[in-house]
Amino acid sequence: MKFNLKKYRTGLLALIVIASATSCKKYLDEPNKSNFTQQNYFTTQSQARAFVNGIYGNNLNGQNYGTYFFQNGDAYGEAPFITLELFAGHATSLGQSVNNNNVIFERTDPTNPGFETVWKSCYTAIAECNIALNRIPAISMDDATKKSMLGEVYFLRAFYYYHLVRLYGDVPLITAPVDLNSSLLYPSRTAKEQVYDLVVSDLLAAEQSGLPGTNGMLASMGAVHTLLSSVYLTMAGYPLQKTENYQKAADEAKQALPLYTLFTDYAYLHDNAHKNQGELIFQANYDATKNATNAITQLTVPFNLPVGVYGDHLGAMIPTDAFFASYEAGDKRTQEQQFYFSQYPSSDGKSTVIFGEHCLYKYFHVESSVSGTANSGKCDENWTLLRLPEAMLTYAEASNEVNGPTADAYAAVNQIRTRANLAPLAGLTKDQFRVAIWKERYHELAFEDKSYFDIQRTHQIYDVKNNVFGPATSTANEQGVTMKDQYYLWPIPQREISTNNKLTQNTGW
Repeated sequence: MKFNLKKYRTGLLALIVIASATSCKKYLDEPNKSNFTQQNYFTTQSQARAFVNGIYGNNLNGQNYGTYFFQNGDAYGEAPFITLELFAGHATSLGQSVNNNNVIFERTDPTNPGFETVWKSCYTAIAECNIALNRIPAISMDDATKKSMLGEVYFLRAFYYYHLVRLYGDVPLITAPVDLNSSLLYPSRTAKEQVYDLVVSDLLAAEQSGLPGTNGMLASMGAVHTLLSSVYLTMAGYPLQKTENYQKAADEAKQALPLYTLFTDYAYLHDNAHKNQGELIFQANYDATKNATNAITQLTVPFNLPVGVYGDHLGAMIPTDAFFASYEAGDKRTQEQQFYFSQYPSSDGKSTVIFGEHCLYKYFHVESSVSGTANSGKCDENWTLLRLPEAMLTYAEASNEVNGPTADAYAAVNQIRTRANLAPLAGLTKDQFRVAIWKERYHELAFEDKSYFDIQRTHQIYDVKNNVFGPATSTANEQGVTMKDQYYLWPIPQREISTNNKLTQNTGW
């Protein structure tokens, strides 16, 4: 689909506002109107609150955007959260999925629908952020409330642009509402350095907005610090290589760490009782009672085996045996029903299903897998976007680059290892500690859409068979694939190129 801000500014604007208001009725005290416009809608605090809630994610004609776009895909598992992992090379996919297998074996092209899903979803949300930042300042409301609400929007715009600039490189930078007469209806690409500058500026603004310390459902100060630490860590690596940002990454991560606590049970990462709590910094929230469900579990259980009462058992993202074997001996995360599982009672409870492979228990939603429950077969597991171990490992890695492995850096990573029943790290050189942190990121944040971004910023891949890191474009992964240079970025979606002659394609695509 064309980068269609014309569509977003006119016909879809009313739909977006109505959809947002419908999903957030408790905030509204205004009668429903059929002629919503920017001018007559943004008049009250409750309207602004409803609109901002909509930026986190909504459903427009069956199309998810906002933070929910990660799960938006088709029946073959061609969803962004899977595509991102397949680029990292440590998973197999459903045999019928042409696009997923083309990604694995590096024969995909700009027509892959996943590339368009991410582009369109992020720019839809950014367009709404720009409207909110333009209209909310004029609304009469408590100053602290207004400032905090704008802080949420700055955080969200940074979140979406951060994904765009990492995946596509130079992307159009649009920071104001676009109407039918705007030259930005068909924008050109902006240098990635300027996009990163905007991301940092927005997050710094969010830091000064008075957001609450924690709130897993909405933007919070902890989420801002965690995201900004990730941004600085990325900027210190490729392609910008601004190494002065290592200290900034460490400083931001350190501010997030005291706000959260590690879970004592890995099951809390994917159950309903612990959503938005503990170590879960920022999540895309689902609720089956409001028909907000997803296919995370169906996509990650083994193909065509009766594991849970789901309509589909797709096996669209299955860890390779070699990746599973790369964990240290005795690592609790590899024990049955911790991060992975290889067997489970059948959906009728009469037998045990043996998989013949290790699937992702960290995405198995027990609540929806049982027959006879209110939400049987309706997965509403939250999708975790930011988690405490990421901030801990970012702090350890960034501070090591500045000062070598300090006591605080060891403490951060060793908390994660202690929970996994592993011996603490000690006595490492700066280079050894760096590699140890990289491995810990792969193992702790496994299949959480972090690995591909780590490859981009380090230009190294994890050679799991030999338990070492090697140059990304000359080291084959466990599936015998060596990464092509062009795969450091995604291609600009073909429909965008075809409908906007100002856009150019990334090298090699």
